[in-house]
Amino acid sequence: VKVKIPFGNKYLDAIFSVPEKKPAYGVILTHGAGGDMNFPHLVSLAAHLASHGVLCLRFTCKGLNVAYRTKAFKTVVEYLKLSDDYKLSGVFLAGRSMGSRAAASVVRQLSQDEDDDGFIQGLVCLSYPLHRPKLQSKLRDEDLLLVRCPVLFVSGSADEMCEKQLLEGVVSKMKAPKKIHWIDKANHGMAVKGRTTDDVMEEINAQVFSWLRENVQLEYK
Repeated sequence: VKVKIPFGNKYLDAIFSVPEKKPAYGVILTHGAGGDMNFPHLVSLAAHLASHGVLCLRFTCKGLNVAYRTKAFKTVVEYLKLSDDYKLSGVFLAGRSMGSRAAASVVRQLSQDEDDDGFIQGLVCLSYPLHRPKLQSKLRDEDLLLVRCPVLFVSGSADEMCEKQLLEGVVSKMKAPKKIHWIDKANHGMAVKGRTTDDVMEEINAQVFSWLRENVQLEYK
């Protein structure tokens, strides 16, 4: 279902992937610095989640400024929260690369609000860009360290923007419940020599879904 979400004096293009049964939970998903919501990994993940009963709303927000992307993400969260069509118990925020930085920033901001109502259940970071390529002295970890809800990282062990030991170091300092799933030998774009894109995407999708399921159950046993 295609929708246009009002954002300032513009609109954000978005697509709902809707499960057959009425969903209790949703995932909001956005793309990296290049591309848009039709990036194959996002399309694949959205379809996988919807087929397993999770509503997925993915959106496009062009712009290379993280603050702008964060503002757009916040608008989409509000839109879904107030939607009459889908009454959700909670939502997970997910993004790829720069989109995961925006998602982390939104989670931090909303959890610091006085009226935090627990609508946001968790954060999924696909290829989180912890540092610029070859520039490992400056880490983009400020939001991650302040997040309190469960976080899943799915990163390639050969990601040039997320050195394995550095991410493990940041994660060990995080107060939130967290998990890292390393895609062996994958780069920042999740390409692995000798494996098809579909094969890698299947691994990512399965990991994301099983983690979502664990976290929803944990909270609502």
